[in-house]
Amino acid sequence: MTGDTSLRPDPLPQGSPETNRERVSRRMVDKFAERRAELAGAALQALGELGYARTSLREIAQNSRFSYGVLHYYFADKLELILYCVKEYKTLCATRYKQMAVDAEDADALANLFALGLAQTAREDAILHRLWYDVRSQSMFESSLHPDVLEISASLQEMIWKIVTRYAELSATRLIVGPETAYAIFDGLFQHALFNHLAGSDSALSTLAREVEQVLPRIVDAARPAPTPHTNGDADAAGLNH
Repeated sequence: MTGDTSLRPDPLPQGSPETNRERVSRRMVDKFAERRAELAGAALQALGELGYARTSLREIAQNSRFSYGVLHYYFADKLELILYCVKEYKTLCATRYKQMAVDAEDADALANLFALGLAQTAREDAILHRLWYDVRSQSMFESSLHPDVLEISASLQEMIWKIVTRYAELSATRLIVGPETAYAIFDGLFQHALFNHLAGSDSALSTLAREVEQVLPRIVDAARPAPTPHTNGDADAAGLNH
């Protein structure tokens, strides 16, 4: 009879203490994550205005609707809070542009959307982008920032690479630059325009949009046909010269 599976005990019911504990633990983790996101969102404005070097967790609290004690409970220090905020925002940006590349069906339309998107985010979220460049610059002096800054930079480089490889695909051309160069080009254009915009230039963002549309066709070689679909490797698939 011992081999009869019908006589074996039923699995623990869903309401068992073990399952309940797991469910409660998961709910607590979710609530903690939600609360951190809420606090970070509320602190972003203050962070963007104050910058990395000029602020502390206490000053961030004074410029938000949350107390220092609450912020300190969810974030060990200003570094953790700032990196959390920047990561969340840049992840959202990267997702948005990657989807733009997926949805695009025409090279010129993609170039226009990309150019206008960069100009728009520089206008609407200038202080958040300024915070990112502040943190990135500060990482040259604080090694503790290196891992997170490198991670964020890698995600932004991937975002740019998605755009330019899709542009090359739609225009049936070959890219003549690699991922790092492509990122450096558009990041440089964006940072320069952001600085001029924050300095009061009325034409900085329209210039950015125009330059982005002009640069995209210049990083591809229309004289060389696009690679065949079976080509291996990211760089090869983009038609990159070696």
